[in-house]
Amino acid sequence: MMFHKFAYPLAMAGFLAVIISQAGAYDPLDPTGNITIKWDIISWTADGYVAVVTMTNFQMYRHIMNPGWTLGWVWPKKEVIWSMVGAQATEQGDCSKFKGNVPHCCKRNPTVVDLLPGVPYNQQIANCCKGGLVSSWGQDSSAAVSSFQLSVGLAGTSNKTVKLPLNFTLLGPGLGYTCSQAKKVPSTVFITPDGRRKTQAWMTWNVTCTYSQILASRYPSCCVSMSSFYNSTITPCPACSCGCKNNKTCISNDAEIRSVVGKNISTRASGNTGSGIKCTNHMCPIRVHWHVKLNYKEYWRVKMTVTNFNYRMNYTQWTLVAQHPNLDNITQVFSFDYKPLVPYESTNDTGMFYGLKFFNDVLKEAGADGNVQTELILKKDMNTFTFNQGWAFPRKIYFNGDECRMPAPDEYPYLPSSAISNVISSSTVASILILVFANLLVTI
Repeated sequence: MMFHKFAYPLAMAGFLAVIISQAGAYDPLDPTGNITIKWDIISWTADGYVAVVTMTNFQMYRHIMNPGWTLGWVWPKKEVIWSMVGAQATEQGDCSKFKGNVPHCCKRNPTVVDLLPGVPYNQQIANCCKGGLVSSWGQDSSAAVSSFQLSVGLAGTSNKTVKLPLNFTLLGPGLGYTCSQAKKVPSTVFITPDGRRKTQAWMTWNVTCTYSQILASRYPSCCVSMSSFYNSTITPCPACSCGCKNNKTCISNDAEIRSVVGKNISTRASGNTGSGIKCTNHMCPIRVHWHVKLNYKEYWRVKMTVTNFNYRMNYTQWTLVAQHPNLDNITQVFSFDYKPLVPYESTNDTGMFYGLKFFNDVLKEAGADGNVQTELILKKDMNTFTFNQGWAFPRKIYFNGDECRMPAPDEYPYLPSSAISNVISSSTVASILILVFANLLVTI
């Protein structure tokens, strides 16, 4: 009887937990985005195999920034890594039982990172050695791949005896990714550079990793503020958008700023780095400001500014995604690259913005240079265009793949009322002029 009493609530709790976790990992603006890890066995050895591991970022606007990716897994048996090319294990582990040749890594749960640029050529393979930086697919598909090679020992030496690694984990560079179990797939086919011969891997398996902002951080990492030419009110970021102000975890005076400026830690951490954040009402490392600047007869103009409030963090290869109904009629973008995102064929209201290479693709740490800005010119569609009811402002803003905190809709800068009581009508003006003229005649 007790089982029936609690079985239904427990089942519902489990069901809701699954739904919430899946919803957190689903991005409606990039419904098929993921990072796919492909493991190709390309040859057998005396006690194992040689494999090429390829990580491809199929996410349209979420890249992997400094300090790069970290990949981990658990060996199903007693495998070791004899050697690696293009990457390295962060720890060797206990290899004391080996005499003569010592493995590169003996840990049952190895952790692997990319090599830095400039390593000797004999330690490199294609698509390696970028410090773990991986571009988003939408921004630069040619740079959205990272690879390394490893020689595995004490493993099987045939398709029937090899066991797939377990429990893959991916940091990119922080938390947020959840990886599936490895799954055997048809062997990868390779084409020689001259295109005249095909070869294939002995065995291939895939792992799919998806991102959830809920898992990545308790708070958002950015917020949005707004203003317009038709209203003097500036709508700030909501208070405590990225956590509440605490002088112990943020920088509030010039002396503290001078003590951290120049000590960039983007190679060791990312996102909200605590004491590196300027004390603000919103406490976000990134603020995006959307300003409705001008109104022309057939066009209107927007200025968009991204400001970095982190004194110890540069954002490399940053991306910004905006969702607005008039982006289907965007005419010109200044000083940023722009690419429309069309997750659904029937809707074209989302665009990705990113910096021009070697010009403003790095958003520098807080200070005089800690901002980038652009202006957009959009063509009006008179069937839908209006400045009323907050239509001129974006529905969503994403920075580096994370959704920013928006102000409440009733706080958007509003279009001033044109009530008759506040406006002198043309008939009233005419009556006043007639009276003034009549009085002048009487006086004369």
